[in-house]
Amino acid sequence: MSRTGQMPRRPVDGDRVIPSARPAGFTATSLRADPALVAPDMGDLASRVRSLMALQQQEILQLPLGGRFFDIIVTASGPQAYAAIKVMDEIQQTGDERADACGPVIEDPQRSWLIWLVPPGTSEQWVPYRYAACLGRPHRFALPAMTSAEPPGPYWLRPCRGDRLVPPTALRPLLDQFRPDPAPHETLLGSVLSTIA
Repeated sequence: MSRTGQMPRRPVDGDRVIPSARPAGFTATSLRADPALVAPDMGDLASRVRSLMALQQQEILQLPLGGRFFDIIVTASGPQAYAAIKVMDEIQQTGDERADACGPVIEDPQRSWLIWLVPPGTSEQWVPYRYAACLGRPHRFALPAMTSAEPPGPYWLRPCRGDRLVPPTALRPLLDQFRPDPAPHETLLGSVLSTIA
């Protein structure tokens, strides 16, 4: 319902006296933080912000794994891995959203790898096994530009979304079921991560 009339106005006494306000006072304080109490992730905050801005500007960026961002699980690509992605799409779907709900996955066609972005700290709990390798700190990883959705070069097989990562507790049983092979060895993976671009 729309209102076309004017809002009621409060009458104001034209002879009213407005009291004078006291001058504002500011207390000087010294804010010093003990470096040992500052989160280690904050030391390179500026570089991380610049990196995220670069990603939004469709540039490739280098990002440290772990911390506040993500770890990665790397598997072979191919029909078995794609089958795992389709099931993960169903697991991650909530309500009336797009079908590719899996969580962010990058395909590297040159190396025949899928790179699943999982919550930070996953690598500390991951038990190595045949179908996947998991890496976190202290490695760095080159993310493709957000607009890269097809080859050539690494591209987003499932988009990077702000509301989810791939849950490793659901991914591992799928890898056991579909068995994408061969997974890269962790040493080899660690040596080429920053060159995936």
